[in-house]
Amino acid sequence: MTSRPDRIVIIGVTGSGKSTLAARIAERTGLPYHAADDLTWLPGWVGVPDDEQVRRITEVCAGERWVLDAVYSRWQDVVLPRAQLVVGLDYPRWLSLSRLVRRTFVRALTRRRICNGNVESFRQMFSADSIIRWHFTSFASKRARIRAWAAESPGPAVVRLTSPRETRRWLDSL
Repeated sequence: MTSRPDRIVIIGVTGSGKSTLAARIAERTGLPYHAADDLTWLPGWVGVPDDEQVRRITEVCAGERWVLDAVYSRWQDVVLPRAQLVVGLDYPRWLSLSRLVRRTFVRALTRRRICNGNVESFRQMFSADSIIRWHFTSFASKRARIRAWAAESPGPAVVRLTSPRETRRWLDSL
């Protein structure tokens, strides 16, 4: 791209670093950062109803400048027509999984509050609703989506990054 995009969305598998990259893009560019987890989870790990999620995402995407750290299928038709750039983190499973396990363990240990005051726990880490289990369930489909969009964009430009080094170089170019 010749000019810097003003509406960027990050996609990737669970644990790939979408939120971290989105925050760094926001720092570097001054774009307002919107965390999807803050828009989709209420306290007590209660999911925001789908219609309210769509309303919230529509409000974010109506803005002229933003960076968003996810695209859920239930509201991708709101995000993609407004996005100017999709950044896909297509890292190897071992990398995203090791990051996810480490992050989840540290959060459970420290009880650090995330997305509207929620905390991760060791019980949750090994439950049927575990984010680690979600990684295994969703990895193949998320990776396939990144690669398909990179091959044939659903609208906005797509940048597919396959390593943290490549991501750092791309971020430095902003």
